[in-house]
Amino acid sequence: MKIDKNIIKELTEYLNEFNLTEIEYTDKDTKIKVSKSISSNSNQVLSAATSTAISSEEKTKIVSGTEVKSPIIGTAYHSPEPGAKKFSEIGKKIKKGETIMIIEAMKTMNHVPSTVDGIIKEICVEDGQPVEYGQTIIIVE
Repeated sequence: MKIDKNIIKELTEYLNEFNLTEIEYTDKDTKIKVSKSISSNSNQVLSAATSTAISSEEKTKIVSGTEVKSPIIGTAYHSPEPGAKKFSEIGKKIKKGETIMIIEAMKTMNHVPSTVDGIIKEICVEDGQPVEYGQTIIIVE
């Protein structure tokens, strides 16, 4: 496999230009991830990792059940207020349309409904954790 060094250089330039700490590029069966970290003495360390195809370990991580994904970018909350009963708990039966989490975006609390009936198998985000659009927040079996 031949790695195009120009892609790595371009991704590194994007890191600096947009003040990012990590960027990833995927094309067919090639995946390039460039990241940097800043140590305490302000020296920047750049690293590039490349992988081809998905390993058999990653293939086995495919989860059975239905993934409920975040409809927006924001901060996920498991309950309507601190100390209140959580919307979702592992093993709880839920119905389609039932609120499973709240995602705060721009000071607005958005209730996230379940897209399926079932039993909560896994909660994939911590309370107060930032979430991205399309990120899996729970898995329902």
